[in-house]
Amino acid sequence: MIPHKARRFVKRVFAVAGVAVVISFAPARAADAIRIGLSLSLTGATAPAGRQVQAGLDIWRDQVNSRGGLLGRPVELVYYDDQANPANAPGIYAKLMGVDKVDLLIGPYSTNIIAAALPAIIQNNRMTIGIFGLGANKEYKYARYFSMNSQGASPRNYSRGFFQLALQQRPKPVRVSLIGADVEFSRNALDGARENAKEFGFDVVYERTYPLSNTEYTAIVRSMEAANTEVVYAATLPVDIVGLLRASNETAGPSWACW
Repeated sequence: MIPHKARRFVKRVFAVAGVAVVISFAPARAADAIRIGLSLSLTGATAPAGRQVQAGLDIWRDQVNSRGGLLGRPVELVYYDDQANPANAPGIYAKLMGVDKVDLLIGPYSTNIIAAALPAIIQNNRMTIGIFGLGANKEYKYARYFSMNSQGASPRNYSRGFFQLALQQRPKPVRVSLIGADVEFSRNALDGARENAKEFGFDVVYERTYPLSNTEYTAIVRSMEAANTEVVYAATLPVDIVGLLRASNETAGPSWACW
């Protein structure tokens, strides 16, 4: 079962993609498939969400083809598993563009992979629609990159609601810890959280990033306790959130909100 938000997301992606198809495709025989290429994290740290995106895209493709395709042509999805590893993204997108000769790019999925793939996409002057990327284009400012993200373009949007909710607590917390994995998504989310903390009058008493391969979080939780943390903003991925919550429960750690 695909969540309603995932179905809605796919429709939005391809409303934009459909325009790109009309603008950029060279004349082709009606029987030629429109080939749409991307990479997805089907294994690795972000695989649960990556497989949801895959399922949503497959449903969209089947529905479109059952209605006659796009521009009278069937749609074909060409995707590869990037294993949630940014190092795999440049090679995959080079293959999609140079070997598979796809008509349209979308993705990749997730900030970390998008940021790694963008240089190859930029070099080939191709358009893409990043899937759930947070600030992935902030360094390149590439005009042909579009972001499909329900939180909007600013990294501050990811944590603004968290801090607004924290302000409603009684007694009001003022001492916040910021933690997250040492990857593009978490770094961008923490940058936004740092700005929000300053705006809303919170003191950042502890800040820490850790390798994505990290499995032991007890020391981090104890350090937050030692800093008299009242609330924690954790810019986490699925692979580390469970470990952080377990360590917090075992040590009776501070209040949690994990993103």
